[in-house]
Amino acid sequence: MTRYFAFLRAINVGGHTVKMDVLRQLFESMGFANVETFIASGNVIFETKSKNTETLEKQIETSLRESLGYEVATFLRSDSELSAVADYQPFAPAKIESAAALNVAFLKNPLAEESIQKLTTLRTDIDDFHAHGREVYWLCRKKQSESTFSNAVFEKTLKLSSTLRGVNTIQKMAEKYLR
Repeated sequence: MTRYFAFLRAINVGGHTVKMDVLRQLFESMGFANVETFIASGNVIFETKSKNTETLEKQIETSLRESLGYEVATFLRSDSELSAVADYQPFAPAKIESAAALNVAFLKNPLAEESIQKLTTLRTDIDDFHAHGREVYWLCRKKQSESTFSNAVFEKTLKLSSTLRGVNTIQKMAEKYLR
């Protein structure tokens, strides 16, 4: 059995409320084992015999759309991938320490060069970005409420789906499940 971490978009934001026990039941009904949720923001840990993440993502998205009545983009990461995200240093330590927040946007695929160029146009005095693999790291130097950046701006600019999580959440997940 392989363990995966599912990062779901549109769970308990924007008027969509899903109780975590319901989310666990939905994943169990898909045939997944050892299903757990981590905080109430659409982080689901599960095990399966399947190793085809693209097929798994589509299966989860289809099932959640049918059960919840709206699209739920799903981004899967394996143990080693989550560990790499938790340990990655996208910016100098001094920049991270002085920032108000460091977030990671999960993507289906790495950004193409054209998208990386578009991403650089979003940089401001408050916001900086770093693309690495299937993640984009967002460093917010002030309160996020002072930033003009959001997941919606990100998706509109790059014309792709993503979901954001705080790096602290990712590190806590790695600590609980991988270390």
